[in-house]
Amino acid sequence: MSQEISDSGPRSGPSRGPRRDGPSGGSGGAGGRYGGPPGLRRPRRKVCTFCVDKVQKIDYKDVGRIRRYISDRGKIDPRRKSGTCAKHQRMLTTALKRARLMAMLPYTADHVRGLMSPQARAMAGGPPPPKPERPPYRPAGEFRPAGAPYPRRDAPPPAQAPAPSPAPVPTEPASS
Repeated sequence: MSQEISDSGPRSGPSRGPRRDGPSGGSGGAGGRYGGPPGLRRPRRKVCTFCVDKVQKIDYKDVGRIRRYISDRGKIDPRRKSGTCAKHQRMLTTALKRARLMAMLPYTADHVRGLMSPQARAMAGGPPPPKPERPPYRPAGEFRPAGAPYPRRDAPPPAQAPAPSPAPVPTEPASS
């Protein structure tokens, strides 16, 4: 009752799929390390530039070096984007925060947003541009100079002031 498994040879480990030709484990073009959808290839892993340069301490005063790790929105780039190792990412974050505190680096990208056109600012998600000042609404048929105040509808029309009456002339008493 036992079933025999036919095998072409000894195995050294679990199978990960069909054997591939070539020295790099693939026949050339598409797919990742173990196949995958054609046309999608994982990019090469980034190497920590601080490890390559054998940096022991990241200084907050070295603005030229640490500025590269801030996005255009003023955010600190994550490890997956910058390629730094965990140890240097912690040191880099501390240095960036200190440089911001000392006003060597910006907290936000407002200085960049101020230089943008209104259309680019809207695309970037910033506040909308200020609307131009326009005159108040005037109903049709009513003419009023631009600087004159607008009459309120709920207020009674302004009453005309009575004309000043002439002062009474004093009469002299009659003498007898």
